[in-house]
Amino acid sequence: MVTPVPCPPVRAVHVRHLGPNWYAAVMGTAAVAGTGTALPVHARPPHALLAAFWVLSLLLLAALLAARALHWTHHRDQARAHLLDPATAPFYGCLSMALLAVGGAALTAGRGLLGQGAAVALDAVLFTAGTAVGLAAAVAVPYLMVVRHRIEPEQATPVWLLPLVAPMVSAALGPALVPHLPPGQPRATLLLGCFALFGLSLLATLLMLPLILGRLLLAGPLPLALTPVLFLVLGPLGQSTTATGAVADLAPGVVPEPYAHGLKVFAVLYGVPVMGFALLWLAFAAAQVVRARRRGMGFSLTWWAFTFPVGTCVTGAASLARHTGLTAYAVLAVALYVLLVAAWVAAASGTLRDLFSGRLPAAPRPAPAEPRPVRVRTRSGAVR
Repeated sequence: MVTPVPCPPVRAVHVRHLGPNWYAAVMGTAAVAGTGTALPVHARPPHALLAAFWVLSLLLLAALLAARALHWTHHRDQARAHLLDPATAPFYGCLSMALLAVGGAALTAGRGLLGQGAAVALDAVLFTAGTAVGLAAAVAVPYLMVVRHRIEPEQATPVWLLPLVAPMVSAALGPALVPHLPPGQPRATLLLGCFALFGLSLLATLLMLPLILGRLLLAGPLPLALTPVLFLVLGPLGQSTTATGAVADLAPGVVPEPYAHGLKVFAVLYGVPVMGFALLWLAFAAAQVVRARRRGMGFSLTWWAFTFPVGTCVTGAASLARHTGLTAYAVLAVALYVLLVAAWVAAASGTLRDLFSGRLPAAPRPAPAEPRPVRVRTRSGAVR
């Protein structure tokens, strides 16, 4: 007689290790939809295709919200462990950005399906929730890093930027709701509130970036599996350029002169040099990824870092094209969008493959540090 072995519940196998990093898939999918509508008219993908990507992002968001609710209900010990893990806690910023990205794309890619009124209502709900979560993460995660986490300098990675960039996404997507508010104080409050979120995120990012660059210079390259997260640095760069352009577009008639004109000037004076640095970092990060691939870097969920940050640079370049009239920025936006779509295909196909094979979701494993070259001093005094 064979005694049947009880199977573990599905949630114990598939939900326990479902961390907040999975929201990056929602962000990347919504970015394909939302940024496609920002391209020059003659270069935009078919609207039906962009709408399909938006619907997919909305379904992914709903599924992940339900799965994460199960995670917190049935695996609170693991959820608390995620918050106390300095490598995982910053990903709580992804929840905010997923809500904001899906809401923002509803007004552009999803408006034809929903209708104007429903699209505005959905974006308003997701923008409010995403902004609240983003502000909470921007305070709570650094607080935990200071008082609870035990962090060594070599642990600094661009992942630390995630909770700090979330308010910048609100700053970039919030102005689209301004025309749907009553004239006067409501519109001015939202617009200047978005500009305040821009400053909040920008200054926090400027404090964090030197730690990340210092770690790379002093401790060497990131572990192979973490190399794609270098692309996360593009997020605050492209998103801040997008935010200044979006605020400037809505400023006339909402804030008095000369501030409305000053915001337009600031959008160009800020965006041009920042986009230049973004292209420099893109080349630097791409070189690191090529190096990692040659050394055996395989697929992991970190590949989703190739998507949303590049999408922010698409909208940043498109904003500069509008404000400067330069064709070069329009061409740059299209080229970056092609890169975004290619990155999405690579990340989505790898995720689906590992989901069907059972490799995902899985318990996180610490990435092995890449061996550092050993230097010895010879009798002659030379260092090798």
